[in-house]
Amino acid sequence: MLWGPRLLPDGRAEFALWAPDAGRVELVVKGADARAMEKRDAGWFACTAEAGPGARYRFRLPDAPGGGLDVPDPASRRQDGGVHGWSVVSASDDYQWRNPDWRGRPWEEAVVWECHAGVLGGFAGVAERLPELADLGITAIELMPVGAFPGERNWGYDGVLPYAPAEAYGSPAELKALVDRAHELGLMAMLDVVYNHFGPDGNYLGTYASDFFHDAHTPWGQAVSVDRDPVARFFIDNALMWLEEYRFDGLRFDAVHAIGDRAFVDRMGREIRAATPGRHVHLVLENEANDPNPLEGPYDAQWNDDFHNSAHALLTGESASYYAAFADAPADRLARCLSEGFSYQGEEVEAGRIRGKPSAHLPKTCFVNFLQNHDQVGNRALGERLIRLVDREVLKVATALHLLSPAIPLLFMGEETGSRTPFLFFTDFHDDLADAVREGRRREFAGFPAFSDPEARAAIPDPNAEATFAASRPEPGPDAAEWRGMYAELIALRAAHLVPGMAECESLGAASVGDDGVRASWRLADGARWHVLAWFGNGPCPADRPRGHVLFETGNPASGPRFVAAREEP
Repeated sequence: MLWGPRLLPDGRAEFALWAPDAGRVELVVKGADARAMEKRDAGWFACTAEAGPGARYRFRLPDAPGGGLDVPDPASRRQDGGVHGWSVVSASDDYQWRNPDWRGRPWEEAVVWECHAGVLGGFAGVAERLPELADLGITAIELMPVGAFPGERNWGYDGVLPYAPAEAYGSPAELKALVDRAHELGLMAMLDVVYNHFGPDGNYLGTYASDFFHDAHTPWGQAVSVDRDPVARFFIDNALMWLEEYRFDGLRFDAVHAIGDRAFVDRMGREIRAATPGRHVHLVLENEANDPNPLEGPYDAQWNDDFHNSAHALLTGESASYYAAFADAPADRLARCLSEGFSYQGEEVEAGRIRGKPSAHLPKTCFVNFLQNHDQVGNRALGERLIRLVDREVLKVATALHLLSPAIPLLFMGEETGSRTPFLFFTDFHDDLADAVREGRRREFAGFPAFSDPEARAAIPDPNAEATFAASRPEPGPDAAEWRGMYAELIALRAAHLVPGMAECESLGAASVGDDGVRASWRLADGARWHVLAWFGNGPCPADRPRGHVLFETGNPASGPRFVAAREEP
């Protein structure tokens, strides 16, 4: 049995629900009498009914406490009335593609721009931004999760119906139009998906399929039992839906370390590869464990938090919370990221906890580096962007290092325009859950010196307030044109000089420059050597100028922040 309705050629549809805890299940199609579903093997219920595209339906659990319960289809392709409302029968071919022959772009060409669809005006609003991104040299957009969540505002990681695009963002056809427009402009489209937990509001699976979950908990909710085939199929088929029906060019899998089942992660990657031949499909992990093994198999890359944490500690001097593990020698740690990928490769990250495995053997394209992303900005109490935390010239040097190093660069919406607006954590919960999220958010920062006082914590924006969401819309900074110009120049240099040689790029080593800088070199595929020098200090840089032809330089050669990139011919 497969999740979700299947349209039949005679105007009917077949419905299925895995409900091993239910004695009876009924199908309710809006405007028709409830229909008993037939109990099949292994906990499945199924039936066929008159229902074409656009039909509204629910599943009824007559034996549920309180006299019965109506629930949405967990594999609903579209919702009407939110996650507690009606599921909608949808056809997979409901959109006429304008670019049906698009096959994607090689991964080494990726310059990724991460965004939140909601704060940009939904799927249509994101589509309007695409021409200026293409002009800038961006080659891929990545949407934060779009699966249906409760309310109108959410980061997406509290989703409960992962097959249904959130109504607040637009229809499935509008999402397909966004992907199509990206392809028309030569942009890849990627999507962040969450397969390690469900949100707390609107997840009915536990009422009729307790086997969907394990007793273990992740930091965000009950762990999913992907070792059971119906559960594994639920998520693998969801991934395939995004890649096949919506034609996304890749997926970023959120917090796979919280899935806790390496065999499932490998299986999912292999099945996706088998189902998408002849296309450039890119599979990217978030994996706090710094495990290189999946990157030796079906996965292309991993978000490299070590690069961000090392750079952030070096630039800002912050040492609270997880920055403590990078504050001892951040320049050394950043240099190791540039040469080997991970900073932590089996060392003790805190008392009794070992993190990571050796990663120097992996291609440089296995690492997605970033100075900012939704987590690193939004999980600050006040959502400050890096431009609010460091000197402008220091940020220019960091940006140049980021874009002119071989790892895949990821930008967070607004970076390219010098945006000063925050990106805050926001939800749209109500009643007791809203209170719990608000107070939990404030307790989370009690260990930070700036928020040790209860009055200071009380000033942290309420995640449920609409004003918190509104404040998170990225607005260009007063010097937006200058930032755009710099990003365009750096991305063009990357495309011309780094990308052609990245397939066989190898590190020639990296090292810290005093306490405030790094230098690194790589050999490119054509034998040329690529050198970078980044100095973040206020005084004169103690390192010599890199050998070769200088292609980019910013800062004062005599003193203050400075960056140089040079190509040395073979």
